[in-house]
Amino acid sequence: MLSLLFMKHKKKRTLEDSVRLIQNGDKFLLNEIIDSYKPFIARTVSSVCKRYIYESDDEFSIGLIAFNEAIEKYSPERGSSLLSFSEVLIKRRVIDYIRKQSKNQHISLDLTSSYEEESPGTVIVNELSLDEYHKKTDEQLRKEEIFHFQTLLKTFDLSFSDLVENSPKHQDARKNAITAAKMLVENEELKESLFEKKRLPIKQLERKVNVSRKTIERNRKYIIAIALILSSDYVYMKEYIKGVLEE
Repeated sequence: MLSLLFMKHKKKRTLEDSVRLIQNGDKFLLNEIIDSYKPFIARTVSSVCKRYIYESDDEFSIGLIAFNEAIEKYSPERGSSLLSFSEVLIKRRVIDYIRKQSKNQHISLDLTSSYEEESPGTVIVNELSLDEYHKKTDEQLRKEEIFHFQTLLKTFDLSFSDLVENSPKHQDARKNAITAAKMLVENEELKESLFEKKRLPIKQLERKVNVSRKTIERNRKYIIAIALILSSDYVYMKEYIKGVLEE
């Protein structure tokens, strides 16, 4: 009877519930979850490497570490599921690993080209192939990042068209909005309010930044979007923010 009750309780527990328990120190459950999701990790890594991945492969180990990192960092308030979040993180870590390996390979080719029968032309072709691979993987990750961001925006009743229509037209206005968003993210109380209530805490934010209430209200949607980017693991979108601040 007790075992039946335990099974019923176990079925009701979601993956996100399990993650919450793990983040509170349940190491046994962590090992159980990682073991259960090894096929998911292998498939995700395989989609980057374009080949079948074995558990003995270095790339699989990278994926395993990334999945564990996703569990540690995951927060349901950010609007995406653990699997969506971990998929992005695994792919990014594996691509970083491949890039490091390819750089080492370039060094090896340059050092051994005079001793091996590999012509300079072959080295150039290899470098061009790797460069093309990097471009394709960047494009793939950028598309996935945009998709996940679009899903997150929906939870705040926002869309990309809203951002286009409400994006500040002047450089100074954009910088002020980004400054307000950064202050919002750095203040735990304000950030928690944003994710819980799904709206900008304008009154509290006004007290923290040297920006008028009118400006905050006018750029409300843009500030929320920037705050969501800064609060998440969006590499490419953070580059956009950095570019605006450096203008």
